[in-house]
Amino acid sequence: MIVRALRIAAITVVLPLLFGLSQRISEAHGNPPVPGINWALGVVSGLFLVRAAVTERFRGPEANVQKDLFWGVAIGGIVTIISRY
Repeated sequence: MIVRALRIAAITVVLPLLFGLSQRISEAHGNPPVPGINWALGVVSGLFLVRAAVTERFRGPEANVQKDLFWGVAIGGIVTIISRY
């Protein structure tokens, strides 16, 4: 249980950091932020959240790494949106 929480937390922390790095690199190359990026992140995060819940319900412990990835990306996307404000 602790290992799962650590995997989810690691993905949740790394995703916003990588997204911010990507945005800074893009801006350094002269590309402005894309309008509506927060909406796109919200939709993708919502899809991952639904997928995580469904996978958690219908897959066994053999899919724990996959479940953790889904939860981490969903929560990381939400954290990314919140950190942009």
